[in-house]
Parts: sequence; C-alpha cells; structure tokens
Amino acid sequence: MDSGTGSHTGDDYNGHGDGDGGMQDGPAPGEAFEEMLEPKLHHRRRRELADGFKKNKVVNEVLDKRTVMTLYKMITDGILSGVNGSVSAGKESLVFWGLGPTGADVALKIYLVSTSNFKRRQAYMEGDPRFASVRGGTRNMVYLWARKEFRNLTQCAEAGIPVPRPIHVANNVLAMEFIDAGHAPGSGIGDDGGGARGRPAAQLLHWPVDYSDYRGALSMLRDMYAKANLVHGDYSEYNIFKVRGRGLVVFDLGSAVDRRHPNARMFLQRDINNITRFFEKKGVSVDDPGRIMEEMTSSS
Repeated sequence: MDSGTGSHTGDDYNGHGDGDGGMQDGPAPGEAFEEMLEPKLHHRRRRELADGFKKNKVVNEVLDKRTVMTLYKMITDGILSGVNGSVSAGKESLVFWGLGPTGADVALKIYLVSTSNFKRRQAYMEGDPRFASVRGGTRNMVYLWARKEFRNLTQCAEAGIPVPRPIHVANNVLAMEFIDAGHAPGSGIGDDGGGARGRPAAQLLHWPVDYSDYRGALSMLRDMYAKANLVHGDYSEYNIFKVRGRGLVVFDLGSAVDRRHPNARMFLQRDINNITRFFEKKGVSVDDPGRIMEEMTSSS
C-alpha cells in the first residue's frame, strides 16, 4: 500500500530542530482561520475545536492549538490533504486516519503533549548516542520521541525490515504508511480489501499463529539488530501486524534504541523472552531464549 508521498522529515534528528515546537504562542485564531481550517480537518465537533483554540486546552486529549497548527502546516505543505477520525488510542498517543495529497491513506500518530507517561521513557533516550542531548520539559521530550520513532522507522525501512513506511515528522505528529485491515481475521473483507479503508490491521495477538510466524517474529528482531543496528525495546504480539500477502509488520518503534545503548542487550533479551512467551502460550514449539540471544549477538 503506497501512502502517496516520499519520505522526508520536517525536523533534524538530534533533538534540537525547532526547540519547543517551532511555533510561538499568540492570540487565538479568529473565526476566518477556523472556517478555513475546518474543512481540511473534517472535525465533527466544531464547538469543541473553537473552544480548544480560544483556551489552548487539549481537545479530545490531542488537538491542542499547537497540534492543530502542525496538522494545518502539513496540509498547506502538501504532505496531507485532510484528516479523518481517530482509529486507535493509547496512553501516550492516538492514531488518526489521514489522507495524502493523492488521496491515499496515511496513519497519523499524534503523541499526547498532556501526558506525564513520557517521563518514564527517558531511559530509552539517555544512553542512545543518536540523541546525546535531551532537553528538559514534557513537550520537548514528546517532540524528540516523535523524531526518534521516525528515525527508527527510517533505519528499519532502509534495512529492508517490514515496517510502516515513514513519511514525515513535525513536532508531535508522525505520518506513516497506513497498514489497513483489508485481510484481518473476521473482517468480512474480500481479497481486494474493499471497504477496509480507515481500519488498521489486526495485531498478531488476534491471529492464529504457527511456527513460521514464530520464526518470522525472531527474524525481524535479528534483522533489526544486525542490519538496522536497533533493539526494539518493547517487542510483543501487540506491536506486530499480520497481513495476508505481506506477512508480519513490526510497528511502534518509539522505544527502539541504538545497539550501542548501555541497556541494549538487556532490552533485546527481554524482547526475545516476551515474544517466546507469547508463542509458547499459543502451543508453538519454541527455542531456548538464551540460545537465541547468543546467536543474535555472536557477531557483534
């Protein structure tokens, strides 16, 4: 599935791009701006959007003033043509269904600037030589996390590892390929994928699995380590899509660290243990996690 745009980023990767978002707080946008923005965002709750602009509150936990401005700039820059509704929600981010300039589906991962959960993610930043300087403050951490995930996706894509193709990152918004539910189990969708637009693919958790899936999951971990120089750090059945005709696709790479990180081996062993435990519970024959770890790291 092609998202319709080339891969590029609006910020550099060193965590110092445009500082605290690259937008200065100013007076609340007037009605003319809201009327111009509304058709682009396809937002269903205009009254709440206007209120969020005027009081700089978070709308639906994500659309604060700076986020809406970021989305609007992505539209005016031709990266997006519009934004539809939310398709999934987590403690640290929401994923929206967006449209590229040609109308192709785009996944928009919007990291919440109102959450304190990112503070516990500092261990995945400090020690990673790619991000030597981490500025304080939740907003700076969130923006850097978005750039970090974009970079991790880029390294994996360049190494041939199946991930959602990264498209663009700006502030707390990451645009990437939308992996849809065209062939998800129980979706009622034919092989042509008709009617699946805007529905994300099912996680590995929801599929029947076998030994080939187990080997595939380990192969992605091995390739991330050997070819992309990364350790996922949060690998599990919740962070893998299974797509007919495409196989396994790993996602949610914000936690991934450079293999030079001082805790990289500990994270890798935990990843191996987690995915082994899942397949073992499903009745799949598994190998010894310690031996797998030794094999993956023997050449490093």
